[in-house]
Amino acid sequence: MALGDKSFFTPFSTLLNIFKKTLTVAYPKEDINVHGRPGASENYRGMHTNDLEVCIGCGTCSDVCPTAAIVMQDTGEDETEIDPTRKPEQPVIDYGRCCFCAFCVDSCPSGSLSMSRDYIYTSPSVEEEPLTELEWKVNKFTIKPDANHEEEKSWSSEVDLAWLDYVRSEMELYSPAKRVQSFIEIVQGFSREQALKEAQRCLECGICTRTCPAHMHIPEYIRAIYDEDLKKSVNIMYETNPLPAVCGRICTHKCETVCALSHRGEPIAIRWLKRYAVDNVKDEDLREVATKNKDVVKSNGKKIGIIGSGPAGLAAAYYLCGMGYKVTIFEKHPKAGGTMRYGIPSYRLPDDALDREISQIEAMGVEIKLNCEVGKDKKWEILKEDMDAIIIATGFPHGRSTRIDKTNNPNVKLAIAMLNKIRLGKEVDVHRKIVVIGGGNVAMDIARSMARLQKDKFGEVDITVTSLESREEMPADDEEIEEGREEGIVFQPGRSPLEVKIEDEEVKGLEVCRCLSVFDENGRFSPKVDKKVRECFPATMVIEAIGQAADYSFLTENEQNLLNIHRGTLMIKDGYQTGMENVFVAGDIVNGPDVIHAVADGHKAAQEMDTWFFGKRELPLKKAPLE
Repeated sequence: MALGDKSFFTPFSTLLNIFKKTLTVAYPKEDINVHGRPGASENYRGMHTNDLEVCIGCGTCSDVCPTAAIVMQDTGEDETEIDPTRKPEQPVIDYGRCCFCAFCVDSCPSGSLSMSRDYIYTSPSVEEEPLTELEWKVNKFTIKPDANHEEEKSWSSEVDLAWLDYVRSEMELYSPAKRVQSFIEIVQGFSREQALKEAQRCLECGICTRTCPAHMHIPEYIRAIYDEDLKKSVNIMYETNPLPAVCGRICTHKCETVCALSHRGEPIAIRWLKRYAVDNVKDEDLREVATKNKDVVKSNGKKIGIIGSGPAGLAAAYYLCGMGYKVTIFEKHPKAGGTMRYGIPSYRLPDDALDREISQIEAMGVEIKLNCEVGKDKKWEILKEDMDAIIIATGFPHGRSTRIDKTNNPNVKLAIAMLNKIRLGKEVDVHRKIVVIGGGNVAMDIARSMARLQKDKFGEVDITVTSLESREEMPADDEEIEEGREEGIVFQPGRSPLEVKIEDEEVKGLEVCRCLSVFDENGRFSPKVDKKVRECFPATMVIEAIGQAADYSFLTENEQNLLNIHRGTLMIKDGYQTGMENVFVAGDIVNGPDVIHAVADGHKAAQEMDTWFFGKRELPLKKAPLE
């Protein structure tokens, strides 16, 4: 639209202002300046500030910037010193592009970004000591206000008003009263609507991938869930993890502890999203995804024997098959799965979910010999002759005892053996009053399992869990502890067991004292107790769940020495090799009990074994996502 003709005198009208005094906005802001007019607004959006101690380098600010004014630049940190909970990047702003909209502040998940009321930027003086390149990058983003004025924040993100969704989608759980009555799986899983809502919260920053022991491509498979392409999502999972349904239930989900949203709210429910995708993908699509490399790589003529069908053994077998090896797993139990089947209660991991994934691994070409114990049914010496290489992935099948007085009573049990009997469907002694010693997930598993058996037999739960660790230090998952409490279990943390009380050869209780600290100043296990402060927890059965032990009985004493065992775990060479020729190890016996870590170990051991045989080579192990 035309603005119309201007007056002939317009160019001269500005001369009327020539003698007026210039209006200057006060700095810093004053309610009424010297001219009787208001100064800068309290929420004036001046220069940006970034708290580098809080910034996690997620790049969300760069992603949302409408003018592309923010770029993420490498901090130049040493790769060995990079904190896995944050990216080694920092945002740098181009004020020539910035429109001061504060979108970056409103969407910062860590709350490190804000905008100052300062609007004077002074670059370093030539007389000052020159800044390093990294310092200059940081100072380009972080305001350098006039030295006479203190920096004042004017615009920062409030969680209640933030653009990001800091609350995770609710998921259905059976009520405590219902779940304690049976071993039915208590987590019902996301619905389609819940999964889509949860998936859309993901910022796709990738910090979770850095922290996951298996380095699963988490943002990518969550994006596929959001796009409602479950086949693609599961295909991405299988690139690094052939047991996604298992990990979708019992993973320790370290990824969630570093989720960008967890800094100010609730992390993405990564574990439950993984479960949703696998559980809801069609059987034929799952089989196609899992076996996509079966016919791609030809046999290389090498035969591999794997001892143990737990997560490490199954993962190693799956990826070795995909590289052309003939793989045989030797499992002493009647079914495959190791501790996943015979140690994890079915209310956490039902057999059908485990069986579905093991069947995909078998479809890949893995042979699993059941009821075949190495050292007994299959001699170790013969196994070494038959195979080109061996992976020991036996895990921790045995429990440990506190060895306090009177633990040799028949009503003092080891948790691992009890869990094994329950999962095998064997008869288990159930007492009215039980004390469990331990603060980890195994202690939670046996306590909650026995609670269900008590409820069935006596109609009530009477179980006390005591541990050296305080409630804050207990290594068990918080949700396991809270769900156990809801089911009627009583927790008495910060106690050290002293003696099992016995009268007439019958267990009467567990005497404990106060535990002052569990670890020394160097973080080593070195409990300190106060034996003057004692109490007794009445019980007729005591169950020890303080740790697990490996079984190397199939090896000679000399061979066990070659394994270099230190405090129950193996000290391995580079490449998961042992001191024995052609023998590799993986799983719990290397890194301790953790399913996702065992899966990662199995994958890495397979890759290292292939490098040991053939050196670095290109293999079609990853295909483009299936359409």
